[in-house]
Amino acid sequence: MRYRITFAAGLAVGYVLGSKAGRERYEQIKRTAQRVADNPSVQEAAGLVGAQASRVASLAKAKVGDAAGRLPFLRQEEYEKDTGTGWPYEEQEPTRHTPTHH
Repeated sequence: MRYRITFAAGLAVGYVLGSKAGRERYEQIKRTAQRVADNPSVQEAAGLVGAQASRVASLAKAKVGDAAGRLPFLRQEEYEKDTGTGWPYEEQEPTRHTPTHH
């Protein structure tokens, strides 16, 4: 019984000391991270990365829009309305591709 009480007391002391050390380390890491985030060089770099990401997104959006404008018409009515001409295909309704899963 004496060993159990000693063991339990040791666990309790270890827990208290460990949690205090863990909290202090957490606060230290938090302070360091805040100093890094507040650094003007880091803020400038983050601004440059954000601006570059915005340019890339705009370029991708424009390319997708251009590609979508070149897609073939899927329906006869859309083709005739947009071109002012008749449906150039043999079928009256276009066939639709159904993807197969492998």
